[in-house]
Amino acid sequence: MRNIAVIDIGKTNVKLVLIDRNTGGELAALSRPNTVLTGPPYPHYATDDIWAFILDGLGLYEKYFGVDGVSITTHGATAAIMCNGALALPVLDYEFDGPEALKSKYDAARPDFAETLSPRLPVGLNLGAQIFWQANAHKDAFAAADMILMYPQYWAYRLTGVAASEVTSLGCHTDLWNVGDKQFSSLVVGQGWEHLFPSIVPAMHVIGPVTPEIAAQSGLDPATPVACGIHDSNASLLPWLFTGADRINVISSGTWTIVMSVGGEIAALDETRDCLAYVDAFGRAVPAARFMGGREFSELTAGLEGTPRPEDVAAVVEKKAMVLPGLVPGVGPFPHSKGRWSVDPEGLSDRERMASASLYMALLAHTCLRLASLGELIVVEGPLARNTIFCSALAALTERPVHVSADATGTSLGAAMLFEDEGVAATLGEPITPMMVAGLHAYADAWMKAVTDD
Repeated sequence: MRNIAVIDIGKTNVKLVLIDRNTGGELAALSRPNTVLTGPPYPHYATDDIWAFILDGLGLYEKYFGVDGVSITTHGATAAIMCNGALALPVLDYEFDGPEALKSKYDAARPDFAETLSPRLPVGLNLGAQIFWQANAHKDAFAAADMILMYPQYWAYRLTGVAASEVTSLGCHTDLWNVGDKQFSSLVVGQGWEHLFPSIVPAMHVIGPVTPEIAAQSGLDPATPVACGIHDSNASLLPWLFTGADRINVISSGTWTIVMSVGGEIAALDETRDCLAYVDAFGRAVPAARFMGGREFSELTAGLEGTPRPEDVAAVVEKKAMVLPGLVPGVGPFPHSKGRWSVDPEGLSDRERMASASLYMALLAHTCLRLASLGELIVVEGPLARNTIFCSALAALTERPVHVSADATGTSLGAAMLFEDEGVAATLGEPITPMMVAGLHAYADAWMKAVTDD
């Protein structure tokens, strides 16, 4: 097997990436926005459009390159409620605030943090809250449901007709998984949902070939195997689980910036600051902290032009021009802070504003690293790996080696590894040179004081 087509569904974009497994490089990539339809019956993902995009892309890849296998990775906090092989209800957008209407009832039903290592999050970011709301607000449709599929496994089911559950998505701030006992949580049992989840299958497992119908529609060989699928942050983590390092931090960036600490301490996680444990592909708890970095960075830099230079960074530090958290309320290490500038941003150049935004990302990531356990070295995946200000500032602030991943999507290489019989360690290149800007640490101290004084 050489060419692996990776279906990579992020919160902002849907991608189909063809990975050469021999080199780890991208042979081709297609992308489209991950559209949210406003309703009825509630905001939901355009799954029919995504499906058409997937089939068309697989057909193109098969025609021009050949496809030896299909793997799937998706964002978390998402599941498909099924009935007789089709959706019983549309796949709910986790930013929909409908579940808040049942907040008090759900809080009484959900497990303690000690059981799930899943913090209480707003809107539908706890998947359990979504399902609880769907079960109450759409009782007839939910009563008819015969299966709940986690989002990667929903697409695997559509490709193969084989139903499965998988732990990286079940253990992603869902309230559905008992991390210590490695079984469904008391919420699932108490609500009587356990029978709706198919048997658990490892992410690194071929659940079947594509169906004859899919082969005919896409042009794929009928024997093309499909991997079970994996949560996107765990896909980013997977290549780094085999490096041999005892303590390594992986920063997976996209719409969310997820800071994970392989070998880190779970006992000190602070559930009030968006700390949690993910579950890796082998079922092990991985302490983490996170913030909505991609969303915030896009908001801060929309319409700005130019590339920041070292003198722009120095000017920002000298002026103490800071972005303070949080532009997306209710999430991140400072969930109750109101996002704002320390100075009037209109007095800054475009390059200075972009430099301030990058330093803001580094300060938030540094905070999350301390919350999740700072390891021996740091790897940055995804868009932030291409932000030299972020990476060099992080290296200076943490005083740890910071390496960047060559994987442009941050997830596709890990997802392609689901076909490996044995894990293949990612290669660490030379570390990023730490930022050499006078006053950077004083700037960071002033930022933290401004945040904590709120």
